Amino acid sequence: MEGKTVKESHVILSHIMMPQDANPAGNIHGGVIMKHIDEAAGVVAFRHTRSNVVTAAIERLEFHHPVFIGNLLTLKASIHMVGNTSMDIGVRAETEDLFTGEVRHTVSAYLTYVALDESGRPKKVPPLTLESEDEKRRNQEARVRREARLAEKAKEKLE
Repeated sequence: MEGKTVKESHVILSHIMMPQDANPAGNIHGGVIMKHIDEAAGVVAFRHTRSNVVTAAIERLEFHHPVFIGNLLTLKASIHMVGNTSMDIGVRAETEDLFTGEVRHTVSAYLTYVALDESGRPKKVPPLTLESEDEKRRNQEARVRREARLAEKAKEKLE
């Protein structure tokens, strides 16, 4: 199986936040933002595997700033690491106030996806070809997160 680069599956998606996405105070619901994060990461996983994929885990989701009605939510998603059947994908969400042009880092998230074959069973994913030092750093950070996740699962089995 031939490897793929991070650039081949990277995606940038933007959405204007509307009143139906918000609470009465005009703050966008966290769940709406989470849905957009999941969609962006899903596109990356699908592009990398060219097959059906499912969300296996959301590793970390950290909100830094609120999002308001009228803001442009932009999601930048890329693959950081691949395992045998799974992929670690990072998403950075930024909001832009379209009146002022101010852009703020809103939320970061790490998600794990699993590729599925035609029968709905996990399938092997293409290897990841890392090209830049930044990609190598993100790959190493993803490996550390994976090891911590596996250690936590092993600990839970013992309890």
